[in-house]
Amino acid sequence: MQDKFVVGLGEALWDVFPDGKRIGGAPANFAYHVSQFGLKSIVVSAVGKDSLGDEIISIFKSKALNYIAPQIDFPTGTVQVTLDAAGVPDYHITENVAWDNIPLSEELTSLAKNTCAVCFGSLAQRSDCSRSTINTFLDLLPDNAIIVFDINLRQNYYTKEIIETSLKKCNILKINEDELGIVVKMFRLSAKNYESQCAELIRKYQLYTVILTCGENGSYVFTENFKSFIPTPKVKVADTVGAGDSFTATFVSSLLRGKDLSTAHEIAVNVSAYVCTQTGAMPVLPKELCE
Repeated sequence: MQDKFVVGLGEALWDVFPDGKRIGGAPANFAYHVSQFGLKSIVVSAVGKDSLGDEIISIFKSKALNYIAPQIDFPTGTVQVTLDAAGVPDYHITENVAWDNIPLSEELTSLAKNTCAVCFGSLAQRSDCSRSTINTFLDLLPDNAIIVFDINLRQNYYTKEIIETSLKKCNILKINEDELGIVVKMFRLSAKNYESQCAELIRKYQLYTVILTCGENGSYVFTENFKSFIPTPKVKVADTVGAGDSFTATFVSSLLRGKDLSTAHEIAVNVSAYVCTQTGAMPVLPKELCE
């Protein structure tokens, strides 16, 4: 299976902080961290025919990250990021940018058939064009592919229809406690606690796994017959940008390398804790974490 690609599908952009810009976008972060575990990964997005787009392509090349990111006639995406006292980000996301217009190409349809795992979210589905490309890509995947919906709810850039369609197409859901509250209300789930709410989603959408992250209060991995909880390690937080993406990437990479769910969860927690101690979403991981 590892001769196939692990794909991060969606937004590639610049996170613009008060002290400067850093490359970001959940799918790009995911693909980058997968590559650090020695797996073939690729980011699929679109950037502008501008200096910001040139710079993203240059960084992908410098990080030896495979990409399908055509430069098209829309500006490269930017996000204004502010951090609170705990390092938790708030985002203002520019609209009608390149990653809202990811084109479907023969290269992309060919990649889909040669993919063993993909991670996608709701944000890149805010536009008709990218949503159509993402859904077509998902429909072309092999039957045994790992399909992660990292729900990643941002501002008002999601609808019930987008979430439900994505839940029907994925087999792993990654969600945080705030997002779970939104989904519970949106879909009128009857369950009253995290475990039973996730169990209801697993049954309703025939999911293999739900990953629930609760920030400093730990994280859970649920399947129909399995539950794992790991407290969040106490670390000195630089910022939390990209930590969730590194968690997802590590979890998927661990499964592809033959680890069981408990081990995959443990490694993912340790990697995401390390990423919180670094600035930016794409730090180089220590060798011992990748092994």
